[in-house]
Formats: sequence, C-alpha cells, structure tokens
Amino acid sequence: MISRLFVACAALSATLLSSSAFAADPATCAKPRFSDVGWTDITATTEIARQLLDGLGYKPEVSVLSVAITFKALENGDRDVFLGNWMPLQEPTQVPLVKAGKIDIVATNLEGARIGFATSKAAYDAGLKTYADIATFKDKLGGKIYGIEAGSGANNTITRMIADNTFGLKGFDLVESSEQGMLAQVTQKIRQKEPVVFFGWRPHPMNVNMPITYLADGNDVFGPHDGGATVVTLSRPGYVKDCPNVGKLLTNLVFDVAMEDQLMSDILDKGQTADVAVRTWLKANPAAVERWLAGVTTLDGKPGTAAVKSGLGL
Repeated sequence: MISRLFVACAALSATLLSSSAFAADPATCAKPRFSDVGWTDITATTEIARQLLDGLGYKPEVSVLSVAITFKALENGDRDVFLGNWMPLQEPTQVPLVKAGKIDIVATNLEGARIGFATSKAAYDAGLKTYADIATFKDKLGGKIYGIEAGSGANNTITRMIADNTFGLKGFDLVESSEQGMLAQVTQKIRQKEPVVFFGWRPHPMNVNMPITYLADGNDVFGPHDGGATVVTLSRPGYVKDCPNVGKLLTNLVFDVAMEDQLMSDILDKGQTADVAVRTWLKANPAAVERWLAGVTTLDGKPGTAAVKSGLGL
C-alpha cells in the first residue's frame, strides 16, 4: 500500500511539475501587437519575433509606425512591443516615459551597435587608425570627409568639428550625399585603393560588403563609447506580467550585430523579402532558435522549441 501510494504521489508530482513548467498564456495574449518603424534592422528582428510566435500558435500583428507614434502607442496601450529603441539616440523620449511608468523596458536586445567615422581597412593598416590621424592624411584624402544627407544629425556634428578645428579638421570639406550616394563614392575609393573617411554605422550591409573599419579615440563626438549604441525592447506597461510566456521570449531575444548585418544585406542587396531572409537564417541557425525558445511554450502550454522547429522543418 505504501509503495503504491508513493508511486501515485510521484506521478502526481511529475504531472504538476510538467504543468507548471509549461504554463500557457491567457487567450487575451494570442495576438501580440508589434510596432516596426521601417528601419531594415528592426524589420528583420521584428520578423524573427513574428515567425517564432507564429510557430508557437500566436497570431502576431505588425504595424509600421513612426518612432513618435510608436512611443505614444505603447504609452496608450495601442501597441504591445517595440524591438527598436536605439539608445542613447532615443534617450530623451524613452527615459521620461520609463520613469513615469508609461512604458516598460523588457530587455537589451542588441549591444555593439555603432556610429562614427570609418575608413578602408587598407588605409587603417597604413596608419589611419584614430580621429587624430585624419589630419595627417589630409592630402591623401583630398581634404574630404564623406557624410550622408544634408541636415542630418551626423552631418551637423561633422560640420561643427570642422568649424571648431576638432582633431585638426579645419579646412576639410564635408561631402553631403544620400546614403546610397555616399556608399557608391566610398566603394569607388576603395576599389581605386585610395584612402577615404566617411560616416559609417552598424548594423548595416556596408559592414558585410566593404572592407572597412571604424576609427578609434573619437572623444565621444558621436556619443559615448565612440558612438557605441544599444537597442532595447520596450513594451506597454505591464505587458510581460499580463503575457509572461511572450515576455519570456522577448527576454530571450538577444541579437548580435553580425547577424543583423547579414540579414540587412540579404534584404537590401539580394532583394529578399524580410520573411524569406529570416526563415532562411533561422533554418541555418537552429542553435539560435533553441536559445531564444528556452523556457518558452506554445500558446496552449506545450513545449515551444519542438513546435517551432517542426514548423521550420528543422
């Protein structure tokens, strides 16, 4: 009798543990609402979340909204999740809302993002390694620094640097152009084996397509840590508490710059749609899928990893 009772209790205990380990979200969480601000990197990461949630039995909704409308939508509860909060760029908007409890920080989903002056790897190897080195290469650079569109924050910073003779840049000319125009000029310079200095950033396909590197010791002219940036996942107030299973996935969704560089290149350079580029990447990187789905279930409480991998054909 004691033996049978022990076995029965053990079985019940195992059942309870299994149930608690895979607890389903309430039905009200079935349609997570995401904001995509239309930047290719955020489109790609949002598509990753969408495909994973779809495989888990959810029906995620994605709307393309401006940054300003996105923050207002989170504050009002009209959107649930935003994967594209760039910091410190959006700090003036984000911090007051977080302090007031009007939006929640879920996780930092990307570290290692960066903006600032870049050059070709050949020029870097020839000694153009820091911001202070630019002036010594003035003749070889033709006295030019290549920026992006007129009126941009980056160009305004460069213009001030030249006017103030920061790093000895007085006398340099800022060449303003579109993003694609700038990249075309840089590509030509690299092909002709000529030194070039330009405004670069990552994640971006330029980091995949061109042999470039970023200059050091910029005295934070483009922001702290030589233009270093992080990207944060935000939610409407209380969302992770209301939908803990989706919240667990959002907490797990940590990306890296190299993967975003590649996904952006697949979308922008190869002409793939975001859903095709992401699905192809997920199939080629099952370890990432397993990492992101650790402790995550399907909407009805079943093991999540098996469901998603089955849907992807892994």
